[in-house]
Amino acid sequence: MDINTFKAFGSRNYRLYFAGQSVSLIGTWMQKTAVSWVIYTLTHSTFMLGLTMFASQFPSFVLSLFGGVVSDRYNRFRVLLTTQVASMIQATILAVLVLLKHYAVWEILTLSVILGVINAFDVPARQSLVYEMIEDKQDLPNALALNSSMVNLSRLIGPAIAGFVLEMWGDGFCFLLNAVSFIAVLGSLLLMKLPPYIGQKHTKNVVGELKEGFAYLKASPALTFVIMMLGLISLLVLPFSTLIPYYAREVFKGNATTFGVIDSVIGLGAFSGAIFLASLKGGSNLKKILSINTLIFGIGLVLFSHESTYWLALVFATIAGFGMMSQITISNTLIQTSVEPGMRGRVISFYAMAYFGLQPIGGLLVGLVSKWIGAPDTILFEGIAALLIGLLHIRFLRKEKLKQQDNVMAVDEHHLQAAV
Repeated sequence: MDINTFKAFGSRNYRLYFAGQSVSLIGTWMQKTAVSWVIYTLTHSTFMLGLTMFASQFPSFVLSLFGGVVSDRYNRFRVLLTTQVASMIQATILAVLVLLKHYAVWEILTLSVILGVINAFDVPARQSLVYEMIEDKQDLPNALALNSSMVNLSRLIGPAIAGFVLEMWGDGFCFLLNAVSFIAVLGSLLLMKLPPYIGQKHTKNVVGELKEGFAYLKASPALTFVIMMLGLISLLVLPFSTLIPYYAREVFKGNATTFGVIDSVIGLGAFSGAIFLASLKGGSNLKKILSINTLIFGIGLVLFSHESTYWLALVFATIAGFGMMSQITISNTLIQTSVEPGMRGRVISFYAMAYFGLQPIGGLLVGLVSKWIGAPDTILFEGIAALLIGLLHIRFLRKEKLKQQDNVMAVDEHHLQAAV
């Protein structure tokens, strides 16, 4: 593997961040897997799986724009430290409830809502802070790709460990391990040596700064399209993951381990895609790669949807995971490398709203549709939606290229007339 794949590790702060987040994210995926399994075991309802996703992510849709303003107005490091402590407290309460066997579906949903509120402020601060951790700003795309590899490696490892722990020691122990995992990320943050925070005077109120962020995005059509594309994928395609417990239990007649394995191979595909992106040389056409990988995502889901052979389904799930990863990573990279520093938090909050906020609405939609037409046909239509979105992006890129050519021709014609 090319050494350039890990060049962002040259920054000490980023190395610390990567190490701490790697441990914490494994715990996070263990909790996500355990929550889905507990909810489905209690209710046997695919709709309730969608409602659980809605509860955990819809607050990000409502509050992420305010999270972006907070990230731009205040010390991002302290904001991140606060959200991580709050997440640890939420995880501990969930673990205690489950270990004491005093829990109901409504309590798990309430704690999921609380986590969603925390994430609305956590994501803009965390994503914006990565820029400050990198000493050589040219390494930023590599750092963002490595972030995705970290997220997806944890998605590969976390559900597999969760499946094993669920079988051996039960759901309470899964939640407890997640609570303990926050010690790693808090330790890594406290060991960082970031430049002193320099507060800036803000003449506008919160609403004024929100409008400023919206106007900035409106003036950047390429960024707007990327965020809109991510929003469509989040609404119509990414919620396919809510139906995985159905496949594990009903299609493949398995248990919690089966669920963990399917979730893990999706993570394996996503991790492979992230490493592929981290290995790209500078100047690669990320927009074109985004279009191609969206088509790969759709193909993987279409093939997986009605597959009843377990090992083949795992192959198709891996392909879908590979394509899925680009939606998050490339969109984030295009935003981070082109946005002004003073607008970073707010623009990232639009990204977070599109990614985290629309998924829960899609989760509810998928839950309802799957009760009507069944889970396999629902995932088939999600795959077709991904294919159509990929084709739409290819069309947009062609129009953008023609517009650039017209602008070049107009400039050349103006120079020729001036010379004459």
